[in-house]
Amino acid sequence: MAEPFEDSRRLTGCNVYFAGTGAALESARGLAFDDATLARWRDGIALACDALDWPHGELLARRHRSGVSLAFAAPMDRLYAATEVNEWAWSRAVARTADREAHAPGHAAWWDDASGLRTLRAVAAAEAHPALLALRDAAQARGLPFLPDEDAVSIGAGTGSAVWPIAALPAVDAVEWTALHAIPTALVTGSNGKTTTVRLIAAMTRAHGWRTAHSCTDGVFFDGEALEAGDFSGPAGARTVLRQPQAEAAVLETARGGMLRRGLALCRADAAVVANVSADHFGEYGIHDLDDLARVKLTVARAIGADGLLVLNADDATLTRQAEALTCPRGWFALDFDAPALAAHRSRGGATCGVRAQRLRLSWHGEEHDLGAVADMPLTLGGRADYNVANIAGASLTATALGVAPAAIAATLARFGAAHDDNPGRLQHWRFGALDVYVDYAHNPDGLHGFLHAIGAAERGGRLGMILGHAGNREDADLRAVAATAATFRPDLVVLKDSGGYERGRASGEIAAIMRAALRAAGTPDDAIDIHLDEADAARHTLQWARDGDLLALPVHELAVREKVVAWLDTLRASQWRPGTALPPLPELAP
Repeated sequence: MAEPFEDSRRLTGCNVYFAGTGAALESARGLAFDDATLARWRDGIALACDALDWPHGELLARRHRSGVSLAFAAPMDRLYAATEVNEWAWSRAVARTADREAHAPGHAAWWDDASGLRTLRAVAAAEAHPALLALRDAAQARGLPFLPDEDAVSIGAGTGSAVWPIAALPAVDAVEWTALHAIPTALVTGSNGKTTTVRLIAAMTRAHGWRTAHSCTDGVFFDGEALEAGDFSGPAGARTVLRQPQAEAAVLETARGGMLRRGLALCRADAAVVANVSADHFGEYGIHDLDDLARVKLTVARAIGADGLLVLNADDATLTRQAEALTCPRGWFALDFDAPALAAHRSRGGATCGVRAQRLRLSWHGEEHDLGAVADMPLTLGGRADYNVANIAGASLTATALGVAPAAIAATLARFGAAHDDNPGRLQHWRFGALDVYVDYAHNPDGLHGFLHAIGAAERGGRLGMILGHAGNREDADLRAVAATAATFRPDLVVLKDSGGYERGRASGEIAAIMRAALRAAGTPDDAIDIHLDEADAARHTLQWARDGDLLALPVHELAVREKVVAWLDTLRASQWRPGTALPPLPELAP
């Protein structure tokens, strides 16, 4: 038989299912099962836990549109064994005797309990690491961050951290515990604006005087300088940040994928912000609607204790509804400082941030602070970029929860975004004569709509040209929704492209074909649609087409391509290039 599951993973930290470690799997799509099947899976987990002398912890079977998610709590030092247990229990629950011929050698036999449990005991015994558990228990007893991975273990964070190879862990009494401590740490998640919010908070903590490390989809940074390039918005990025020996504060982008695949790297933070929830990534890991996605994003609430703060967007109806079940301290931000939800929260002594009379206001412990005129903050494009106003409000409240002074926050907001290097790849602007060119990361309908609205696409005087694409791990409906959003702004040119490295199972050109059909269905004429699958070529073609008075929107998703396009646009500006003249070639960047 084919495997009855399509994904099996270790949960190495607090996760969407429970506040601890364990294993999870997704059933194969189209696999038939019923309540009796799920009961057999639970029986199999219980049988294995008894055989392995594991506690009977939390157990979850979550039905959804494409099948079922199956998760159970397991010991931190035997998570590979836990995935084997989960796979064995599920195979045992759904398989038929005739299917045993397809059984993979070396894995537990699901048709023979005695043999299967013998294999599982051997796997768990080989993986067990008592020294790891002893260090974890000692760290937790002292309230210290404990960050293990396959190569190393660290205790503490930043200037208060120590790291040891996993194969050479010290005895508990050999650790210099008095030298270890935590540092102010914030988690940042949401569907749109995560990286901008991370960069803002990191800039605010630096303005406060702390040497700060941060991670995001562009890499790992210390005091604004890049240490690693690539997408570090998951647990690996968090560990890299928290192990920087000179860091005095940490800001961690915490993306949906990492939380679903592994959970949180850090299960205790001073603050966390959920910027928003919008339609994106549906169809993966049993996530099919906004409520599903919000539950994943709100995993960060597990990291907030009684002395921390979870910062939420009061303008997001899904978040406000799901927040009612949370027990951790909360702060709220919104575009309107006097929105009923914010006013009611302040009346109970809660923290809020929002706009009143075109100025950003912060309320903290009953005291209000004026953080400046919104229109004067570079990130807001004179107040037009509502989504960045929201990012600013959320970042300001989060930084305050970390201990950053309001004056440092206001000073940061007055300058951040004025320089291209402040927020690369997000709302970057070049002007060539009367041609305006913007580069952004907009990648879902809400993000694209906000971006095009902010740059004035609906009120333009000239033509609108854009490039458009998406990652392959979206459902066809998501791709069509992005194209339909673009079509509402009546573009004069749409250049469809691939996103190199993000095909994720899609054939080259497949996404462009789906989007082309959606654009045509939404009324975009054939002669306004072109295809250049290479992302850099798509940007170059759009610029070659442009003339004075036009507006170009370039959502570029691949990091290396963005760096190439940004360097090229900088070169064009330095050479005083003008629309309608010959374009120099795109630069070749060093690998």
